[in-house]
Amino acid sequence: MPSARGALMLAAALGLWAAARVTGSPTLHMVAVGLVVLPLAAALFARWSRQRLRVRRRLSEHRVAPGRRVTVELEVENEAATSTSFLLVEDRLPASLGRPARLVLAGIPSRGKRRASYSLTATARGRHTLGPLTVDISDPFGLTKTRVEFDLRDDLVVTPEVEDLETGPSSPFGRTSGLSLAKHLFRTGEDFFTMRPYLEGDDLRRIHWASVARTGQLMIRQDESSRRSVAAVFLDTRESAVGKSHSPSFERCVSAAASIGVLLARHGFSIKLGMSQMNPAPVTEEDLLEALAGVAHHTSRALSAGLTRLRSVAAGDTTLVAVTAPPPANELTSLIQAGVVFGPKIAILVYPIDPDALPPDRQAQLEGRATAARLSLSRSGWEVLLIPPSGKLRDAWQRTRNRSRALSV
Repeated sequence: MPSARGALMLAAALGLWAAARVTGSPTLHMVAVGLVVLPLAAALFARWSRQRLRVRRRLSEHRVAPGRRVTVELEVENEAATSTSFLLVEDRLPASLGRPARLVLAGIPSRGKRRASYSLTATARGRHTLGPLTVDISDPFGLTKTRVEFDLRDDLVVTPEVEDLETGPSSPFGRTSGLSLAKHLFRTGEDFFTMRPYLEGDDLRRIHWASVARTGQLMIRQDESSRRSVAAVFLDTRESAVGKSHSPSFERCVSAAASIGVLLARHGFSIKLGMSQMNPAPVTEEDLLEALAGVAHHTSRALSAGLTRLRSVAAGDTTLVAVTAPPPANELTSLIQAGVVFGPKIAILVYPIDPDALPPDRQAQLEGRATAARLSLSRSGWEVLLIPPSGKLRDAWQRTRNRSRALSV
C-alpha cells in the first residue's frame, strides 16, 4: 500500500498529467508518467523484498519468577541480493505482559543481519505466548509500505511466587536437616554402601581389605536400605472456595502450594501433586512449578471429590499438605477423615477475602469459621497455618517453627 509520501506523489503525477494535456507539453507528460511509474516500481520492490526476510526470536529465559525482567532479542536476516530500507518490527504481546514492542531497524545489507532487543517484566503467573511478529517493509524512497506477518511464537512461563521457608516439616524418615533420605544401616545385605571403622563384635567377613591396605585401619562394609519420604500436596482450586484465577486468594493458595512443594522437594521428598480436578501424580520441582504456572480455577463445588482422589497415594508414612480455604463444618469433616490414613499433616488455610476488608459481622463470621477449623484440625493431629490473601506464608511458617522450638525446650 502507498505511504503518505507515495500518495502525495501519485496526486502530483495526476496533476502534472492534467497540466501536460492542457498545455500540450511533452516534457510535463514524461515527468508525469515517471512519477506514476516510480511508486509502482517501489511497490514491486517492497513486495519482492518481503519474501527474502528471515526473523528469529530469542528469550533470555523461558521460565521466570514473577517480577523478573526478561530480555527478548530479535534477529532479522536479509537473504535478498539487495539491501533493504528501514524496517518497523512489531512483536505482539499478551495484555498481561504489556503493549506490543515496536522497534525500528536501519537498512540491512544483502546477506546481512540486524539485531534489536527489548525487555519486559513478567508480573502475572501463567503461560504467555509471544507473537506473531510483523515487519513493515518500505522501499528506499519511502513511497510504499508492505506489512508481512511471521507466525513466530514463543512461550514464556511465569511460575507462582515461591517464598523462602526456613526449615522443613518433620518426617517419619529421619529427624535431621535432610529429613528426606532415611538410611537404615544393617550388618548384612547385598548392596554395598559405605564403610566405617571396625568395632569389637563385628563380623570379620565384613572387613573391606582393600581399604585396610590403603588406610592401615580395619574397615567394615555397611549396607543401606533407603527410602525417600513421600509428600502429597493437594491444592483446592474450586472457585466457590478460593475464588477465580488471578484473584488474591487464589494466587495466594497457588503460591503456598508452590512454596511448600519446593521446600519438600529440596529436602529430598518425593512429591505427588493433586488438585480438585486432577488425580495426584508424581512431579519433580520443575514439573511442580510448570503445573502450578498454568493452573486455573475449577467449577466443582464439593471438596470431598478432590479428597477422594488422594486415597490412591494414602499411606501412614506419607506427609499430606492441603491448601484450601477455611472449610465449613461439612467439608471440615471430609478433610479430617481424609487425613486419618496419612502420617504428618499440614493444612494451609487461606481466607477467601481479607477479614479486615469486611464489615464487623461478616468478619466475625469468617474468623469464627477459621478458628473452629483450626482447632478441629489441630485436635486431629494437623499442623495448621492460617493466612489472609495479602499475607505471607513465610511469616506464619516462621511463627509455627518458633512455637515448636519453644515447646521442645
